[in-house]
Amino acid sequence: MNIPTNRKIVIIGGGIVGLATAYQITNRLPNLVPIVLEKEPDVGMHQSGHNSGVLHSGIYYKPGSLKATNCREGKRMMEQFCQENGVPYEICGKVIVAVDDEEVPRLKTIFERGQQNGVVCRWIGPDELRELEPHASGVQAIHVPEAGIADFHGVCRELRRLVEQRGGTIELNQRVTQIQRRADAIVIRTRNGREYAGRFLINCAGLYSDRVARLAGDPPPVQIVPFRGEYYELHPDARHLVKNLIYPVPNPQFPFLGVHFTRMVDGTVECGPNAVWAWAREGYSKTRLNLRDMFEDLRYAGFRRLCARYWREGWEELRRSFSKRLFHAALQRLVPELRIDQLVPGRSGVRAQAVSPDGSLVDDFLIVDAERAMHVCNAPSPAATSSLRIGLTIVERLEKRLA
Repeated sequence: MNIPTNRKIVIIGGGIVGLATAYQITNRLPNLVPIVLEKEPDVGMHQSGHNSGVLHSGIYYKPGSLKATNCREGKRMMEQFCQENGVPYEICGKVIVAVDDEEVPRLKTIFERGQQNGVVCRWIGPDELRELEPHASGVQAIHVPEAGIADFHGVCRELRRLVEQRGGTIELNQRVTQIQRRADAIVIRTRNGREYAGRFLINCAGLYSDRVARLAGDPPPVQIVPFRGEYYELHPDARHLVKNLIYPVPNPQFPFLGVHFTRMVDGTVECGPNAVWAWAREGYSKTRLNLRDMFEDLRYAGFRRLCARYWREGWEELRRSFSKRLFHAALQRLVPELRIDQLVPGRSGVRAQAVSPDGSLVDDFLIVDAERAMHVCNAPSPAATSSLRIGLTIVERLEKRLA
Protein backbone atom coordinates (compact mmCIF):
# COMPACT_ATOMS: atom_id res chain seq x y z
CA MET A 1 0.00 0.00 0.00
CA ASN A 2 1.37 3.40 -1.01
CA ILE A 3 1.14 5.62 2.08
CA PRO A 4 1.30 9.40 1.50
CA THR A 5 4.40 11.04 2.95
CA ASN A 6 2.34 13.42 5.10
CA ARG A 7 0.97 10.43 7.03
CA LYS A 8 4.39 8.97 7.86
CA ILE A 9 6.31 9.63 11.08
CA VAL A 10 9.91 8.40 10.99
CA ILE A 11 11.41 7.28 14.30
CA ILE A 12 15.14 6.65 14.54
CA GLY A 13 15.96 4.03 17.17
CA GLY A 14 14.33 0.69 17.87
CA GLY A 15 14.92 0.68 21.61
CA ILE A 16 12.11 0.69 24.15
CA VAL A 17 11.50 4.46 23.93
CA GLY A 18 11.37 4.49 20.12
CA LEU A 19 9.08 1.45 20.04
CA ALA A 20 6.85 2.86 22.79
CA THR A 21 6.57 6.10 20.81
CA ALA A 22 5.55 4.19 17.68
CA TYR A 23 3.03 2.21 19.73
CA GLN A 24 1.51 5.37 21.20
CA ILE A 25 1.23 6.88 17.72
CA THR A 26 -0.88 3.88 16.68
CA ASN A 27 -3.00 4.42 19.83
CA ARG A 28 -3.41 8.17 19.77
CA LEU A 29 -2.95 9.15 16.12
CA PRO A 30 -4.08 6.10 14.11
CA ASN A 31 -4.24 8.17 10.90
CA LEU A 32 -0.42 8.40 11.05
CA VAL A 33 1.97 5.56 10.23
CA PRO A 34 5.15 5.15 12.32
CA ILE A 35 8.27 3.88 10.57
CA VAL A 36 11.01 2.83 13.01
CA LEU A 37 14.58 2.70 11.69
CA GLU A 38 16.94 0.51 13.72
CA LYS A 39 20.60 0.01 12.85
CA GLU A 40 20.83 -3.42 14.51
CA PRO A 41 19.39 -6.76 13.29
CA ASP A 42 16.84 -6.77 16.13
CA VAL A 43 15.08 -4.32 18.45
CA GLY A 44 16.17 -3.45 21.98
CA MET A 45 19.79 -4.54 21.56
CA HIS A 46 21.47 -1.77 23.55
CA GLN A 47 20.21 0.04 26.68
CA SER A 48 16.77 -1.58 26.49
CA GLY A 49 18.22 -5.08 26.58
CA HIS A 50 21.10 -4.43 28.98
CA ASN A 51 19.44 -2.70 31.93
CA SER A 52 18.76 -4.04 35.42
CA GLY A 53 15.15 -4.98 34.67
CA VAL A 54 13.72 -2.94 37.56
CA LEU A 55 10.28 -1.35 37.56
CA HIS A 56 11.17 1.87 39.35
CA SER A 57 8.68 3.53 41.69
CA GLY A 58 9.81 7.14 41.18
CA ILE A 59 11.11 7.62 44.72
CA TYR A 60 14.47 9.18 43.80
CA TYR A 61 13.48 11.91 41.37
CA LYS A 62 13.01 15.62 41.91
CA PRO A 63 9.30 16.36 42.34
CA GLY A 64 7.86 17.90 39.18
CA SER A 65 10.71 16.68 36.96
CA LEU A 66 10.03 14.73 33.78
CA LYS A 67 11.57 11.69 35.46
CA ALA A 68 9.19 11.93 38.42
CA THR A 69 6.01 12.56 36.45
CA ASN A 70 6.72 10.07 33.68
CA CYS A 71 7.99 7.34 36.01
CA ARG A 72 4.92 7.24 38.25
CA GLU A 73 2.39 7.03 35.43
CA GLY A 74 4.76 5.03 33.22
CA LYS A 75 5.13 2.33 35.83
CA ARG A 76 1.37 1.90 36.05
CA MET A 77 1.13 1.77 32.25
CA MET A 78 3.99 -0.74 32.03
CA GLU A 79 2.38 -3.05 34.58
CA GLN A 80 -0.87 -2.96 32.63
CA PHE A 81 0.95 -3.57 29.33
CA CYS A 82 2.82 -6.57 30.73
CA GLN A 83 -0.37 -7.98 32.24
CA GLU A 84 -2.35 -7.61 29.01
CA ASN A 85 0.39 -8.95 26.73
CA GLY A 86 1.84 -11.78 28.76
CA VAL A 87 5.24 -10.20 29.42
CA PRO A 88 6.85 -11.49 32.66
CA TYR A 89 6.83 -8.97 35.52
CA GLU A 90 6.43 -8.97 39.29
CA ILE A 91 5.76 -6.38 41.98
CA CYS A 92 8.20 -7.65 44.60
CA GLY A 93 9.25 -4.56 46.55
CA LYS A 94 12.65 -3.13 47.37
CA VAL A 95 14.58 -1.77 50.31
CA ILE A 96 16.94 1.23 50.24
CA VAL A 97 19.42 0.77 53.07
CA ALA A 98 21.50 3.22 55.10
CA VAL A 99 24.42 1.13 56.34
CA ASP A 100 25.59 3.73 58.89
CA ASP A 101 24.36 6.88 60.63
CA GLU A 102 26.17 9.14 58.15
CA GLU A 103 23.85 7.96 55.35
CA VAL A 104 20.61 8.51 57.29
CA PRO A 105 20.12 12.22 56.33
CA ARG A 106 20.42 11.33 52.63
CA LEU A 107 17.98 8.46 53.13
CA LYS A 108 15.51 10.90 54.72
CA THR A 109 15.78 13.15 51.67
CA ILE A 110 14.89 10.21 49.42
CA PHE A 111 11.96 9.32 51.69
CA GLU A 112 10.66 12.90 51.54
CA ARG A 113 10.93 12.90 47.75
CA GLY A 114 9.05 9.63 47.60
CA GLN A 115 6.21 11.07 49.67
CA GLN A 116 6.08 14.20 47.48
CA ASN A 117 5.93 12.01 44.37
CA GLY A 118 3.11 9.89 45.75
CA VAL A 119 5.21 6.74 46.14
CA VAL A 120 3.98 4.16 48.64
CA CYS A 121 6.97 3.80 50.98
CA ARG A 122 7.65 3.19 54.66
CA TRP A 123 10.52 4.14 56.97
CA ILE A 124 11.71 0.99 58.74
CA GLY A 125 14.30 0.06 61.33
CA PRO A 126 16.86 -2.76 61.34
CA ASP A 127 14.44 -5.34 62.79
CA GLU A 128 11.87 -4.90 60.03
CA LEU A 129 14.66 -4.75 57.45
CA ARG A 130 15.77 -8.21 58.58
CA GLU A 131 12.19 -9.46 58.25
CA LEU A 132 12.09 -8.31 54.63
CA GLU A 133 15.70 -9.13 53.74
CA PRO A 134 17.14 -11.48 56.41
CA HIS A 135 20.71 -11.13 55.18
CA ALA A 136 20.80 -7.35 54.63
CA SER A 137 22.41 -5.06 57.19
CA GLY A 138 21.65 -1.41 57.94
CA VAL A 139 20.75 1.10 60.64
CA GLN A 140 17.65 2.43 58.84
CA ALA A 141 15.90 1.69 55.56
CA ILE A 142 13.01 2.58 53.28
CA HIS A 143 10.67 -0.17 52.14
CA VAL A 144 9.12 0.46 48.72
CA PRO A 145 6.55 -2.32 48.29
CA GLU A 146 5.40 -1.18 44.84
CA ALA A 147 8.82 -1.53 43.13
CA GLY A 148 9.15 -4.49 40.81
CA ILE A 149 10.96 -6.30 38.02
CA ALA A 150 10.10 -6.86 34.36
CA ASP A 151 11.44 -8.39 31.15
CA PHE A 152 12.06 -5.20 29.20
CA HIS A 153 13.52 -7.03 26.22
CA GLY A 154 10.26 -8.96 26.12
CA VAL A 155 8.40 -5.64 26.22
CA CYS A 156 10.38 -4.50 23.16
CA ARG A 157 9.45 -7.63 21.22
CA GLU A 158 5.79 -7.22 22.12
CA LEU A 159 5.79 -3.52 21.20
CA ARG A 160 7.26 -4.42 17.82
CA ARG A 161 4.56 -7.03 17.24
CA LEU A 162 1.76 -4.61 18.10
CA VAL A 163 3.18 -1.75 16.02
CA GLU A 164 3.48 -4.00 12.98
CA GLN A 165 0.04 -5.49 13.60
CA ARG A 166 -1.43 -1.98 13.49
CA GLY A 167 0.24 -1.06 10.20
CA GLY A 168 3.49 0.45 11.40
CA THR A 169 6.87 -0.63 10.07
CA ILE A 170 10.07 -1.69 11.85
CA GLU A 171 13.02 -1.48 9.46
CA LEU A 172 16.08 -3.34 10.79
CA ASN A 173 19.72 -3.00 9.68
CA GLN A 174 19.06 0.63 8.68
CA ARG A 175 21.90 2.83 9.95
CA VAL A 176 21.02 6.46 9.24
CA THR A 177 23.68 8.40 7.34
CA GLN A 178 21.89 11.51 6.06
CA ILE A 179 18.90 13.67 7.08
CA GLN A 180 17.54 16.43 4.85
CA ARG A 181 14.59 18.78 5.20
CA ARG A 182 12.34 19.61 2.28
CA ALA A 183 9.49 22.08 2.19
CA ASP A 184 6.89 19.41 2.87
CA ALA A 185 8.89 16.51 4.34
CA ILE A 186 11.99 15.28 6.11
CA VAL A 187 14.08 12.69 4.25
CA ILE A 188 16.29 10.08 5.91
CA ARG A 189 18.84 7.99 4.02
CA THR A 190 20.55 4.89 5.34
CA ARG A 191 23.90 3.23 4.75
CA ASN A 192 22.48 0.59 2.40
CA GLY A 193 20.92 3.16 0.08
CA ARG A 194 17.34 3.17 1.36
CA GLU A 195 15.41 6.44 1.57
CA TYR A 196 12.54 7.22 3.93
CA ALA A 197 10.46 10.40 3.71
CA GLY A 198 8.03 11.47 6.40
CA ARG A 199 6.11 14.41 7.75
CA PHE A 200 8.08 14.44 11.00
CA LEU A 201 11.19 12.89 12.56
CA ILE A 202 11.47 11.62 16.13
CA ASN A 203 15.02 10.87 17.26
CA CYS A 204 15.14 8.09 19.88
CA ALA A 205 18.67 6.95 19.02
CA GLY A 206 19.86 6.62 22.63
CA LEU A 207 23.65 6.33 22.59
CA TYR A 208 23.73 8.20 19.27
CA SER A 209 20.93 10.71 19.86
CA ASP A 210 23.28 13.72 19.85
CA ARG A 211 24.92 12.62 16.60
CA VAL A 212 21.55 12.07 14.94
CA ALA A 213 20.47 15.56 16.06
CA ARG A 214 23.61 17.05 14.53
CA LEU A 215 23.02 15.01 11.38
CA ALA A 216 19.63 16.71 11.13
CA GLY A 217 21.29 20.12 11.47
CA ASP A 218 20.07 20.57 15.04
CA PRO A 219 23.13 20.80 17.33
CA PRO A 220 21.97 19.54 20.75
CA PRO A 221 22.63 21.46 23.98
CA VAL A 222 24.41 18.42 25.45
CA GLN A 223 26.73 15.60 24.44
CA ILE A 224 26.20 11.91 25.11
CA VAL A 225 28.98 10.32 27.17
CA PRO A 226 28.84 6.52 27.53
CA PHE A 227 29.13 4.97 31.00
CA ARG A 228 29.56 1.22 31.23
CA GLY A 229 27.74 -0.61 34.00
CA GLU A 230 29.18 -4.01 34.89
CA TYR A 231 27.36 -6.79 36.71
CA TYR A 232 28.17 -9.89 38.66
CA GLU A 233 25.68 -12.69 39.25
CA LEU A 234 25.21 -14.55 42.49
CA HIS A 235 26.16 -18.20 42.31
CA PRO A 236 22.99 -20.32 42.62
CA ASP A 237 24.08 -21.43 46.09
CA ALA A 238 24.05 -17.77 47.22
CA ARG A 239 20.72 -16.63 45.77
CA HIS A 240 19.03 -17.18 49.13
CA LEU A 241 20.92 -14.11 50.41
CA VAL A 242 18.62 -11.82 48.41
CA LYS A 243 14.83 -12.12 48.41
CA ASN A 244 14.01 -9.18 46.14
CA LEU A 245 15.79 -5.83 45.57
CA ILE A 246 18.39 -4.32 47.91
CA TYR A 247 19.72 -0.82 47.16
CA PRO A 248 22.26 1.46 48.85
CA VAL A 249 21.78 5.15 49.55
CA PRO A 250 23.00 6.76 46.30
CA ASN A 251 25.61 9.47 46.01
CA PRO A 252 23.56 12.68 45.54
CA GLN A 253 26.23 14.05 43.18
CA PHE A 254 25.40 11.50 40.48
CA PRO A 255 22.30 10.21 38.65
CA PHE A 256 23.54 6.65 39.33
CA LEU A 257 22.06 4.50 42.10
CA GLY A 258 25.16 2.59 43.20
CA VAL A 259 25.81 -1.15 43.07
CA HIS A 260 22.79 -3.10 44.29
CA PHE A 261 21.16 -6.53 44.29
CA THR A 262 18.36 -7.32 41.83
CA ARG A 263 16.38 -10.52 41.62
CA MET A 264 15.52 -10.94 37.95
CA VAL A 265 12.30 -12.37 36.49
CA ASP A 266 14.11 -15.64 35.70
CA GLY A 267 15.14 -16.12 39.35
CA THR A 268 18.79 -15.17 38.96
CA VAL A 269 20.27 -12.40 41.11
CA GLU A 270 22.42 -9.67 39.58
CA CYS A 271 24.81 -7.44 41.51
CA GLY A 272 25.71 -4.04 40.12
CA PRO A 273 26.04 -1.97 38.08
CA ASN A 274 28.98 0.32 38.65
CA ALA A 275 29.37 3.39 36.41
CA VAL A 276 32.68 3.76 34.59
CA TRP A 277 33.48 5.87 31.54
CA ALA A 278 33.34 3.59 28.50
CA TRP A 279 35.92 4.12 25.80
CA ALA A 280 33.31 3.43 23.13
CA ARG A 281 29.59 4.14 22.79
CA GLU A 282 29.13 0.41 22.49
CA GLY A 283 31.92 -0.37 24.95
CA TYR A 284 30.42 -3.41 26.63
CA SER A 285 33.82 -4.80 27.58
CA LYS A 286 36.83 -3.27 29.32
CA THR A 287 38.97 -3.74 26.22
CA ARG A 288 36.54 -2.26 23.68
CA LEU A 289 37.90 1.04 22.41
CA ASN A 290 36.62 3.31 19.65
CA LEU A 291 39.02 6.15 18.87
CA ARG A 292 36.33 8.39 17.41
CA ASP A 293 34.11 7.99 20.47
CA MET A 294 37.00 8.39 22.89
CA PHE A 295 38.46 11.52 21.32
CA GLU A 296 35.02 13.04 20.89
CA ASP A 297 34.58 12.82 24.67
CA LEU A 298 38.07 14.14 25.39
CA ARG A 299 37.58 17.11 23.05
CA TYR A 300 34.31 18.05 24.75
CA ALA A 301 34.80 20.78 27.35
CA GLY A 302 31.85 19.47 29.35
CA PHE A 303 33.48 16.07 29.75
CA ARG A 304 36.81 17.60 30.78
CA ARG A 305 35.02 19.73 33.39
CA LEU A 306 33.17 16.66 34.62
CA CYS A 307 36.47 14.79 35.05
CA ALA A 308 38.10 17.73 36.85
CA ARG A 309 35.18 17.97 39.26
CA TYR A 310 34.69 14.28 40.00
CA TRP A 311 38.04 12.66 39.27
CA ARG A 312 38.17 10.99 42.69
CA GLU A 313 34.79 9.34 42.25
CA GLY A 314 35.69 8.38 38.68
CA TRP A 315 38.96 6.85 39.83
CA GLU A 316 37.14 4.77 42.46
CA GLU A 317 34.68 3.51 39.85
CA LEU A 318 37.54 2.58 37.53
CA ARG A 319 39.38 0.73 40.31
CA ARG A 320 36.22 -1.18 41.16
CA SER A 321 35.80 -2.08 37.49
CA PHE A 322 39.16 -3.87 37.48
CA SER A 323 39.02 -5.22 41.05
CA LYS A 324 36.56 -7.94 42.03
CA ARG A 325 37.70 -7.44 45.61
CA LEU A 326 36.58 -3.79 45.62
CA PHE A 327 33.31 -4.65 43.88
CA HIS A 328 32.69 -7.32 46.50
CA ALA A 329 33.47 -4.87 49.31
CA ALA A 330 30.80 -2.46 48.05
CA LEU A 331 28.21 -5.25 47.90
CA GLN A 332 29.25 -6.67 51.27
CA ARG A 333 28.30 -3.39 52.97
CA LEU A 334 24.68 -4.31 52.19
CA VAL A 335 24.94 -8.10 52.62
CA PRO A 336 27.84 -8.89 54.98
CA GLU A 337 27.55 -12.68 54.55
CA LEU A 338 28.34 -12.47 50.83
CA ARG A 339 31.63 -14.18 49.97
CA ILE A 340 33.76 -13.13 47.04
CA ASP A 341 33.70 -16.64 45.56
CA GLN A 342 29.89 -16.36 45.32
CA LEU A 343 30.22 -13.63 42.66
CA VAL A 344 30.21 -14.84 39.05
CA PRO A 345 31.14 -12.38 36.26
CA GLY A 346 28.00 -11.30 34.43
CA ARG A 347 26.93 -9.06 31.60
CA SER A 348 27.37 -5.32 31.15
CA GLY A 349 25.44 -2.42 29.70
CA VAL A 350 26.25 1.07 28.48
CA ARG A 351 24.26 4.07 29.70
CA ALA A 352 23.82 7.05 27.38
CA GLN A 353 24.38 9.95 29.78
CA ALA A 354 23.95 13.52 28.58
CA VAL A 355 26.60 15.93 29.88
CA SER A 356 26.13 19.71 29.76
CA PRO A 357 28.88 22.06 28.58
CA ASP A 358 29.44 23.14 32.20
CA GLY A 359 30.34 19.56 33.14
CA SER A 360 27.12 18.66 34.93
CA LEU A 361 25.37 15.33 34.40
CA VAL A 362 21.87 15.99 33.06
CA ASP A 363 19.59 14.50 35.72
CA ASP A 364 16.29 14.59 33.86
CA PHE A 365 14.81 13.43 30.58
CA LEU A 366 15.57 15.92 27.82
CA ILE A 367 13.42 16.31 24.70
CA VAL A 368 14.47 19.03 22.24
CA ASP A 369 12.13 20.45 19.58
CA ALA A 370 13.37 21.38 16.11
CA GLU A 371 11.91 22.03 12.66
CA ARG A 372 9.90 18.93 11.68
CA ALA A 373 11.77 17.01 14.37
CA MET A 374 11.94 16.13 18.02
CA HIS A 375 15.15 14.82 19.62
CA VAL A 376 15.16 12.71 22.79
CA CYS A 377 18.62 13.77 23.97
CA ASN A 378 18.62 12.19 27.43
CA ALA A 379 16.58 9.14 28.45
CA PRO A 380 18.55 7.08 30.98
CA SER A 381 17.03 5.18 33.91
CA PRO A 382 14.08 5.09 34.60
CA ALA A 383 13.40 5.33 30.86
CA ALA A 384 12.48 1.65 30.50
CA THR A 385 9.94 1.88 33.33
CA SER A 386 8.68 5.22 31.96
CA SER A 387 8.84 4.36 28.26
CA LEU A 388 5.11 4.13 27.56
CA ARG A 389 4.53 7.48 29.28
CA ILE A 390 7.54 9.06 27.56
CA GLY A 391 6.13 7.82 24.27
CA LEU A 392 2.77 9.37 25.11
CA THR A 393 4.45 12.64 26.14
CA ILE A 394 6.20 12.75 22.75
CA VAL A 395 2.98 11.97 20.88
CA GLU A 396 1.06 14.64 22.80
CA ARG A 397 3.70 17.18 21.80
CA LEU A 398 3.64 15.86 18.23
CA GLU A 399 -0.15 16.20 18.08
CA LYS A 400 0.06 19.87 19.06
CA ARG A 401 2.78 20.58 16.52
CA LEU A 402 0.89 18.92 13.68
CA ALA A 403 -2.40 20.63 14.49
